[in-house]
Amino acid sequence: MLAFLPAFLKGPLAVLGYVLNTLFWFPLAMLLGVIKLLLPITVIRNGCNWLLDRAATLWIAINNANQRLFSRTRWVVEGLEGLKRKDWYLVVANHQSWVDILVLQRLFNGRIPFIKFFLKKELLYVPFLGLCWWALDFPFMRRHSRQQIAENPALAQQDIDTTRAACEKFSQLPVTVMNFVEGTRFTAGKHHKQASPYGHLLKPKAGGIGFVLSAMGDKLHKLLDVTICYGKEIPSFWDFISGKVKTVHVKVRVLPIDDKLLGDYVGDPQYKARFQEWVNQLWADKDATLAQMKVR
Repeated sequence: MLAFLPAFLKGPLAVLGYVLNTLFWFPLAMLLGVIKLLLPITVIRNGCNWLLDRAATLWIAINNANQRLFSRTRWVVEGLEGLKRKDWYLVVANHQSWVDILVLQRLFNGRIPFIKFFLKKELLYVPFLGLCWWALDFPFMRRHSRQQIAENPALAQQDIDTTRAACEKFSQLPVTVMNFVEGTRFTAGKHHKQASPYGHLLKPKAGGIGFVLSAMGDKLHKLLDVTICYGKEIPSFWDFISGKVKTVHVKVRVLPIDDKLLGDYVGDPQYKARFQEWVNQLWADKDATLAQMKVR
C-alpha cells in the first residue's frame, strides 16, 4: 500500500511500526515471564508459555503486515505443503543476514509451532527484545573459541548443559527449534578464512543440532531443511525494511527424523562421526541447491 514511497521514508516508518508493535506486547511478555520465574509449577509454566507463544505469533503477524505495507518483494517459496502447528520440528537453514530471521518468521508463522532460536548471550541485552526472548525461553549461548575450549574443556560442557536445559523446557508443548548450522552469517571474508569446501556456504557445525537431537529426539517429528536465496547480493536489514529487496526465493525440504539421526552425540564417538558426515552431505546438497537458485 505504501510501497510507492521513497526508500528513505519507508525505512524509518517501517522501524517505527516494529518498535510500536514490540512496545505493545512487551508488558505482557514481562508479566508472564516473571510469573514463570516466581511460580515454577508445571501447569502454570505451560499456561504462561501457551499465552506467550500466542502473543508472539500475533507480534510476528503484525510485523509481517508491516513488511507487506512497505515493500513489493516477490516471494518464490517451495515446500510449505503439509506443515502442521501440532507437530514438533527442527529447522536448519543457511545464514546470510539478519533478514533470514524475518524471512523464516514470515514463512512459518501460523504454519508450525512458534520458532525458538539459539541466541548469542550478548543478545540478552538488546533493549526490550532481549527480555522478550528470555520470557519466551530462547536459549542464550556463550561463544567460545577452540583455543578457549582447549585451555578450559569445561567451557564445552556449558553449551551442552544450556542446550539440555532449553530442551527440557521445550518438551512440554509443541515447538520448533531453529539452528543456523554455520554458526555465523556468511561473508566472503569468512568463507575465504575457513577455506570452505562449499561455494556458497560456510562450514557446518554439527554440534548444535546434534545436542538438540540427543536431548529431544523422541519429541521431534521432522526436520525442515530451509535454503534462502536473495540473488547475487545479500541484503541488509535496512535494505529489507526499506523495500529494496526485489525477490526472496526459499526452498523447504521436509525430512524425517528417524533412528539414523538419533543417538548420543556427546558419549558415542561412532554416532558423532556418522552424524557429522550426514550434516556435511546435507550441506553439500544445500550448496548445490543454492547455486541453482542464484542463477534463476
